[in-house]
Amino acid sequence: MTAIPREAALGFQAGAADYERGRPGYPEEAIARLAAELDLGPERVVVDLAAGTGKLTRALLGLGADLVAVEPVAGMRAQLERAVPGVEVLDGTAERMPLADDSVHAVLVAQAFHWFDVPAAAAEIHRVLIPGGGLGVVRNEWDESVEWIVQMRALTAQHASRVERDRSDDWREALSATGLFSRYDEAMFPNRVRVSLDTLRARIGSLSFVALLADEPRRRLLDAVSDLVAERDLIAADGLIDTPYRTHITWCRALEM
Repeated sequence: MTAIPREAALGFQAGAADYERGRPGYPEEAIARLAAELDLGPERVVVDLAAGTGKLTRALLGLGADLVAVEPVAGMRAQLERAVPGVEVLDGTAERMPLADDSVHAVLVAQAFHWFDVPAAAAEIHRVLIPGGGLGVVRNEWDESVEWIVQMRALTAQHASRVERDRSDDWREALSATGLFSRYDEAMFPNRVRVSLDTLRARIGSLSFVALLADEPRRRLLDAVSDLVAERDLIAADGLIDTPYRTHITWCRALEM
C-alpha cells in the first residue's frame, strides 16, 4: 500500500479519539446537495475515501447506498468501526484502493484531499469509478469572520508553530490539471455546532500536528484555548459554546478516457 504522509499516519493514530470526539459532522443540506448532484442513493456503491472516524460515513447512511469506507490509519478505522457498525471498512489509501476497476458509482472525500498525492490519487479514483461516476469533496472550515475563531487559530500557530492546512486549495488546481474529471462545481453551507469546552479542546487536539506535540506544549495550547473561552465569555447558560463552521462541497464527474 502507498504510504501516507508521516504526520498524518502518526498524528491521526495518536489523535483518533480526539478526532471522533471533537470533529463536527456535516449539515444535512450539504449532503442532500451532493446526493442530488452525484445521483447517490439505493443501488449505488459509494466510497468514503480517507474516512477517518466515519464523520461523513454516518451522514451518508440515510441515502440507502452501499457504503464502503477506506481508511489507512488503524486507530481511525477502530473508531469508525465502533461509531458506524455494519459498514464495510477497508485498509487503503487514496493512491491505492483495494477495489476493482469500474466498480464504484461515487467517491467522496472529507477533510483529506490536501494529504493526497493528487495526480496519483486522481488516477486511482478514476480507475475505480464507473464512466461518468462522481467525485465529491467535503470540507468543514472555521468561519474566520468570527473574531474569536481568528484568535484561537492564532493561539494554535503560537503554540504549535502552524495552523490547519484547510485553507489550501492547491488540490483543486492539481485535480483539474489531470484531465481525468469534468470541471468542478461547488457550494457552501453554514454549519454552526454547539459543543462543550472539552469537545472544543478535543477539536484542537485532533489536529495531526497538535497530537504530535509533547505533553507539556500540548497542554499549554489547550489551556490557552480554555482561557480564551473564559475571557470571551463564550460558554452559554446551558454549558455549550456556539462554534461556527462553513461546509464547502465540491463535485465533478469522471471523464471517459
